[in-house]
Amino acid sequence: MRKKSRLFALAEALRGRRTGVTAQELADRFGVTIRTIYRDLDALQDAGLPLRADRGRGGGYALDKAYQLPPINLTAREGALLVALGKMALDQRLLPFSASLASALDKVRGALSTSAQRELLRLVDQLQIVGVPALPVPDAVRAAVETAWFEDRPLAIHYRKVAYDPPQRRTVRIRNLVFDRAVTLLNCVDLDTGEDRQFRLERITRADVLEAAIS
Repeated sequence: MRKKSRLFALAEALRGRRTGVTAQELADRFGVTIRTIYRDLDALQDAGLPLRADRGRGGGYALDKAYQLPPINLTAREGALLVALGKMALDQRLLPFSASLASALDKVRGALSTSAQRELLRLVDQLQIVGVPALPVPDAVRAAVETAWFEDRPLAIHYRKVAYDPPQRRTVRIRNLVFDRAVTLLNCVDLDTGEDRQFRLERITRADVLEAAIS
C-alpha cells in the first residue's frame, strides 16, 4: 500500500473507532513496522488531524471527538457565500488564523458541485469588498498565536515595542484578541510578572508555543 493510501486508510480507521488503538495494533493491521506507524501518526497530526494518545489499559491512539463536527448540509449558495467571506478575511488579514481558514475554504469549495463552482464562484469573484488590510505578520507567528489561543497554551514571544528597538522576550497567555481595523491586539497576562499586557501582533518578531503549562 502506498503511503498516501495508507495515511487515508489510517485516518478512516481511527475515525471509525470508539476506543483507542495501540501503535502495534495499527502496525499489524497495515503490515508495516511500528516505526512507520509512528511516522504516519506524526504526519496525520501535522496535517491537522486531532489525535490524542491515552495511557493505561484500554488506551492508545484515538481522535479527539471534541474537535470533530457532524456533517453540515449547505446549499451551493451558502457555500459560495462562505467562500466569499473567507476570501475577504484572508485578503484583508482580518484573522491571524490564516492557515486554518484557508484549509476550511478548500473543504467548502471541494463540497460544491462542479456546476456550482463554475457559476456561484464566478459571481462571488465579482464582489468587491473594500477595507483596510491588517498589517502583515510572519506565517510562523500567526500559526503559533493560533495554536496558543485555541489550545489555551502559554506563548513565548519576542516583542518590539518601537520600530528598530531590539525585541524583548515575554512569556504570556492570551486572554482575548481584538481586531481593530489594520491592527490586531493580543490582550494577555504576562506570566513572568502576573500583569495584564497588550501586544500588537505585527510587532511580534517570533512566537513559540510552550509545551508545558506555566504556573
